Amino acid sequence: MPNQVFRGVPDRQLDAVIFDFHGTLATTQPPVTWVGAALVQLGAALDPGRLTVLADRYATAGGLPGVAQRDARIPVHLAEVWADRDLSAYAHRAAYVGLCDTVDSGVDGLSEAIYERVLTPEGWVVYADAVPTIRALREAGVAVGVLSNIGFDIRPHLSAWGIGDVPATLSYEVGLIKPDPKIFLRACAALGAEPERTLMIGDTPADAGAVHAGLRTLVLPAAEPGQANGLSAALNLAVPH
Repeated sequence: MPNQVFRGVPDRQLDAVIFDFHGTLATTQPPVTWVGAALVQLGAALDPGRLTVLADRYATAGGLPGVAQRDARIPVHLAEVWADRDLSAYAHRAAYVGLCDTVDSGVDGLSEAIYERVLTPEGWVVYADAVPTIRALREAGVAVGVLSNIGFDIRPHLSAWGIGDVPATLSYEVGLIKPDPKIFLRACAALGAEPERTLMIGDTPADAGAVHAGLRTLVLPAAEPGQANGLSAALNLAVPH
């Protein structure tokens, strides 16, 4: 898309940047840390070897939201809630708790405790450059939003990280899922920004679907938890130097 000059904003290349959430701004804890913390919450503990095996079983079963599922088979009784997991808070919980329940841990309540951690900021690790990049963009006058395919409210997480006033467009609230162009347009509308003056940053092909809604798009590979994720590239794209 050729560079254009827009009345009133001649010093800025873009008016808005929208970030994906999981894999872009933050990621869940490693499975061993995640399951171990849930066990502690229940007053239980396992030796490191058994904990590692159990965490791997949960990850393989697909019971840890955001952790790649190595076994693609979804039990028939969970197929409907799995399909709707990003459109309903009920379906999201039922799908992941149900998948955890396929693992026999021998610890009562562990499936629910594992799921509950994803609902709290403590269950996540923010990428090192996420908050500084968002703050720098806003200081430069660029609007910032978050857009996520997700089945629960991430606003408490954003608040805990000091960016609670960033508008969030969430699939389960708007009834749309990326890469549907309409969800990107909803996110732009929340910022009062035109799609052609907006950059979408994510880590999956679903995020890249923003191009079909007229947005510019940057797809970055997810980094290790807590490391820089390359998000500072948004500053070079949005704010001229």
